[in-house]
Amino acid sequence: MPPIRTAAVAALLMASPALAHGPTRQKAEETVTIAAPPDKVWAVIANFHDMGWDPLVAATTGDGANTLQSFRTLKLKAGGELSDDLEEYDAAHFTYATFLPHNDPKVLPVTNLSTHLSVAPADGGKSVVTWRAAFYRGDPKGDPAPDMNDAAAVKAVHAFLRGGLDGLAAKFPGS
Repeated sequence: MPPIRTAAVAALLMASPALAHGPTRQKAEETVTIAAPPDKVWAVIANFHDMGWDPLVAATTGDGANTLQSFRTLKLKAGGELSDDLEEYDAAHFTYATFLPHNDPKVLPVTNLSTHLSVAPADGGKSVVTWRAAFYRGDPKGDPAPDMNDAAAVKAVHAFLRGGLDGLAAKFPGS
């Protein structure tokens, strides 16, 4: 084989694992400062089975425990449901993490959604609430439709996190 073809074949072989990799894990983070100390904010969000603070959620059902592997189903006001598991729970540090292994991507255009919600002290007796997420797009295959691609997933997750935090802040006047 002539040297130019050998170099071209070698370049293709080296590039093909990267092309076959599939979707990239996406991330989103939203924060809000609330005019209340962390223990007061935590009291509102501490119960994994009570999302009454989130205006996007119509109802929450589940096994009722704040223990690892507890599950809940969020019935969304816009329609559809999300079911996730409690993966970490630390009341002493005002934090918990969830995992949504399967969902209808028409409800939220993501797969394998992990979230982490935490409350930290801020100056002036306030709190900073941070809600982070990591996820894959709704259609993990080759060339997804625009409503199932990375951009759609990132936009939807940011909107979901922001809506929840804005709802939480609304529970505390002056936030």
